[in-house]
Amino acid sequence: MSLVIQCLDIDCLDPKTLAAFWREALGWRLTYEGDDEYALEPAEGSPQDGVAPDLLFLKVPEGKTVKNRLHLDLRPVDQAAEVQRLASLGASSIDIGQGEPTWVVMADPEGNEFCVLSPLTPEELAG
Repeated sequence: MSLVIQCLDIDCLDPKTLAAFWREALGWRLTYEGDDEYALEPAEGSPQDGVAPDLLFLKVPEGKTVKNRLHLDLRPVDQAAEVQRLASLGASSIDIGQGEPTWVVMADPEGNEFCVLSPLTPEELAG
């Protein structure tokens, strides 16, 4: 197959600020900076480098109004610590009627939902 996902595009009012949040959250590098768009890629030499799609933040005139149709699921080693760290960067925990799942639903500074999953168990890591 000749197709690969190059990037995930994220519409936003302030691409510079949102890219800065996600850069800090993921530990990724800024690889492109334009007037109305910013691109992030995984840290150079990391296991995700060249594998994970880039994140491209694009300026749009309107703010977010409804639940995202696509969101990121993040897998931490320590869920509680990551939720706290992400909150300190400007994310907020939100309730979208998810009940009592093992993941935490959060929103980035522009309200885009994402999930912080529970860590993989030793059995899941073993394969």
